Amino acid sequence: MISTTAQKNRKEGIERVFLVGIATESIRKSEASELLDELHGLAQTLGLETVGEALVQLREITPSLLVGTGKAQELVQAAEAAGADAIIFDHILSPLQQRNWEKLSSKKVYDRAELIIKIFASRALTKEASLQVELAQLQYALPRLAHSYDDLMRQRGGRYGTKGSGEQKLELDRREIERRIHEIKTELETVRKERSVQRRRRERAGVPRAAIVGYTNAGKSSLLNALTAASVNAEDKLFATLDPTTRRLLFAQGQTLLLTDTVGFIRNLPHGLVEAFRSTLEEASQADLLIHVADASDARIDAHIATTLQVLSEIGASDIPRILVLNKIDLASPDAVNAFLLRYPGSIAVSARTGEGLSVLVEAIQEKLTGSMKTLTLRIPHADYHIVSLIMREGTVLAERQDDENTWLWCRIPERIEKKLEPYIVESSGFRMDEVEAGRIR
Repeated sequence: MISTTAQKNRKEGIERVFLVGIATESIRKSEASELLDELHGLAQTLGLETVGEALVQLREITPSLLVGTGKAQELVQAAEAAGADAIIFDHILSPLQQRNWEKLSSKKVYDRAELIIKIFASRALTKEASLQVELAQLQYALPRLAHSYDDLMRQRGGRYGTKGSGEQKLELDRREIERRIHEIKTELETVRKERSVQRRRRERAGVPRAAIVGYTNAGKSSLLNALTAASVNAEDKLFATLDPTTRRLLFAQGQTLLLTDTVGFIRNLPHGLVEAFRSTLEEASQADLLIHVADASDARIDAHIATTLQVLSEIGASDIPRILVLNKIDLASPDAVNAFLLRYPGSIAVSARTGEGLSVLVEAIQEKLTGSMKTLTLRIPHADYHIVSLIMREGTVLAERQDDENTWLWCRIPERIEKKLEPYIVESSGFRMDEVEAGRIR
């Protein structure tokens, strides 16, 4: 019997799905169960109703259906009894397997990769994100074109010298998709060049950059809002953020940091999406510092941290200095928080919602950015006072003194602006250390 809720959803056009998790020799049953729960969250994010699920222990992969024929019939019957419109596998399906499942079940059948792509498509807001999603969709669809047609041998006529007499519709569509893929890649390359120009401008300005990274729904956007008083969309949903958002974080001493929120990571992210979103992820790979956010309230936090580190390695960002932040501590028990801090020494516990721990995080960010700074004494003519402003913005002024012609600074500066300051560096400090330490020089 189909429930009253299911009948109502059917009237409203909400797709009902049956989820299938797969445990293998490399994916233990406990991990497969966690991934199946995550698949449920992905389906919910897309607005689908989960009407049933099954976890299959797979001993051997069959080329035709992934699972054995008997198990396949059992899953189809379970999906039918649950009133499902579609079956979603938490495992990559080959084009052949997808076609065979759709014939066997007479339902739509897709896998985790296609579900994630659908979510990205529903959340793309800017032109860049839309292009990236479309590229991922086309690259995923290209080898699956055949199953879109009931009759693969339908012919489309053509004039000589154009598309060729009697060329198959399948070949025409494949050619059109390949043309569009090339077109999108060209457009995205233009976007990358524009990003590169913007990045060089920021580098010339000497403003340090940090990227907030982490598993999807870890609270990255909420943390950005809390640190910068921004109003970035922050929903309790997977992949709430697709487009990078950059805001300024102003430290108490006057220095500025550009802080960027990035797309969330997830286990088994389709490779095509990693490639398609490479220009977005470059915000992380080009940052001076990564703020790695993890969800304290999620029991799978260790696996989520491992996934984030893996994706960072894939995009060439594994060597960038990082701060691990345990977010949502207001939703976790003190014992769980303490256990995490013991497992990950040096991590920082915060709540973006309540503000707890944020001051400690800001201090850690500043310390991380200034840890490799050099201590210099500079003599800066009053005519070049913009240099003083640069140092106050990007470095730390330990002491300052002015005379009729110059401003003297004893300061710590990041290496990236040292070359700009070479004309002003002096051998003799002009300061007495005892006066500086006693605080008599300001």
